[in-house]
Amino acid sequence: MPYNIIVLIKQIPDLELIKINKDTGAPILEGVPYRFENLSKNAVEAAVRLKEKYGGKVTAVMFGNEKGTQVMKEAYAMGVDDGYIITGYTESNPRFTAKVLANKIKQIPHDIIILGNQSADSMSGMLASFLATQLNYPLLSNALKIEINDKTAIASEGAEKFVADETAPLPCVISVTQETNEPRFPPVMMIMKAGQKKINIEPLNLPVESYSKVLSKMAPKSERKRIIFEDMDKGLPEIVKVIKEVVK
Repeated sequence: MPYNIIVLIKQIPDLELIKINKDTGAPILEGVPYRFENLSKNAVEAAVRLKEKYGGKVTAVMFGNEKGTQVMKEAYAMGVDDGYIITGYTESNPRFTAKVLANKIKQIPHDIIILGNQSADSMSGMLASFLATQLNYPLLSNALKIEINDKTAIASEGAEKFVADETAPLPCVISVTQETNEPRFPPVMMIMKAGQKKINIEPLNLPVESYSKVLSKMAPKSERKRIIFEDMDKGLPEIVKVIKEVVK
């Protein structure tokens, strides 16, 4: 039985290339390239594997701008069939993000929504639950493995030896972890075909709602004494002393 699968993906600044302004503590984002967020790749891989096993269609949805087209092309190359980029949204509020996504998801035929259990830039881990609430769908979180039996999704959840199977009727929301799979590296032909496919770009069509206030995005100040011990025997007791103070 084929299934319509929606996968939520994200573009983020390359965190390893972000520098901090020494005077203000603010991150310097100018000139930093954007990339396909890692857990989004796990989500795409999970969605495409379900399509390959059961048949159906995978549609990707993301927020972005003109820089987001490259990320969507990467998703196409991995096996996504159709994609939507919602522009004009720069908030970082999972509750409102879920509302915008739910509004778009309702316009697309779907049986399953798959996304990463958190994102590398915010690390809140709240979007999946907010989205399931907005859609009034059951949530299977932190799935390590996904199976479908007719109109029921089965997700193996847990860690190491403690793994349990949870079920939910379709439609449902499923969040995945980095341990779920190893995202594929698409072949050259798929990459070339992805560049020719249409990307649907739509403006945000909901008024922005504020549920919370960001107090600060500044990096914490870090002051170091920069003491150099040339004699290891003299330096070791001082290092032990500092560590004991930290763990108290």
